Amino acid sequence: CAGLSYDLSFEEKTELDQEFMVHGVRVYVDQMSLMYLRGVEIDYVEAFPRSGFKFSNPNVKNTCGCGSSFGV
Repeated sequence: CAGLSYDLSFEEKTELDQEFMVHGVRVYVDQMSLMYLRGVEIDYVEAFPRSGFKFSNPNVKNTCGCGSSFGV
């Protein structure tokens, strides 16, 4: 794999997290991840055979063969 991967989960904000309001949804990003996520667009796609969140990251330099991880 290429090293980094995306993970969405329900969390409580810590004092080190950056908070964003996106279309009425609070999003928290930890300081370490913030530099990798600048300019990222997230969309929800319903398609066969998989539906889910799609990340468009302008910082990605390479991806793994299965598409589940990336490098910057």
